[in-house]
Amino acid sequence: MFMGEYRHTIDSKGRLIIPAKFRDDLGNNFVMTRGMDGCLFGYPQNEWELLQEKLQKLPLTKKDARAFVRFFYSAATECDFDKQGRISVPKSLRVHAALEKKCVVVGVSNRFEIWAEERWDEFSKEVETDFDDIAEKMIDFGL
Repeated sequence: MFMGEYRHTIDSKGRLIIPAKFRDDLGNNFVMTRGMDGCLFGYPQNEWELLQEKLQKLPLTKKDARAFVRFFYSAATECDFDKQGRISVPKSLRVHAALEKKCVVVGVSNRFEIWAEERWDEFSKEVETDFDDIAEKMIDFGL
């Protein structure tokens, strides 16, 4: 399970340190792709395989389903760690998430997210302001 918030810097070559606690759960590699809200999603191989099974069940006859699957898979890439625990984030993904210097790696249960620090701080402030209202709505999801 991924949890916590870690602040790191991405270098000019697009290399980013993934927290050691996350690397322990990821093994030798993982899959990274575009995420929602302007971030990147990182999945351990076993979670990626479960997600693939669900995505393959989406109806090809639905335009939104086709668009989502194309957009999601087209950016997906396998990432390996170097000796320093860094990954190389492809330029297209850096552009999608506006990763330039300061980044935040956030654990979110079965995946982790990589955010540009400014985006994460803005998102966090917005959610913090509305957290009680958001929490109240979670009853609709059985929480």
